[in-house]
Amino acid sequence: MTPPGPRLRLRRLSPHAELPRYQTDGAAGMDLHAAIEAPRMLAPGCTTIVPCGFAMAIPPGFEAQIRPRSGLASRHSITLPNAPGTIDCDYRGEVLIPLINLGSAPFVIEPRMRIAQMVIAPVVRACIEEVDDLGDTPRGTGGFGSTGH
Repeated sequence: MTPPGPRLRLRRLSPHAELPRYQTDGAAGMDLHAAIEAPRMLAPGCTTIVPCGFAMAIPPGFEAQIRPRSGLASRHSITLPNAPGTIDCDYRGEVLIPLINLGSAPFVIEPRMRIAQMVIAPVVRACIEEVDDLGDTPRGTGGFGSTGH
């Protein structure tokens, strides 16, 4: 049995909202639903912002990571242009999901459709220190692809 996590307070903003929930006991992410009144067409190559119809209070020390749903991505090429997105603990506005259609066919977003997933994760804040020397490593300044194929 997994111990309880942080308390996530939710406020419904729309009668079309489905509040996020875990679909199985082992799920890491909660499904997010489209809080729209009517179907919405998403043309190939286009992006739209889909409301979820709720706001939330994430506890200090945590963030909400917004991720694509694997089924939408693999079957329809529907994903998030900023994946993973972050919602900070001090944001209190409506949860909005940017979706992009990377496929070649139009896609219809249906009311209450599961469109993304949300993972609540701990945040570690770094202490910033300006220095003159960063020290050497075997990789050094090698960039993209420098560690092998």
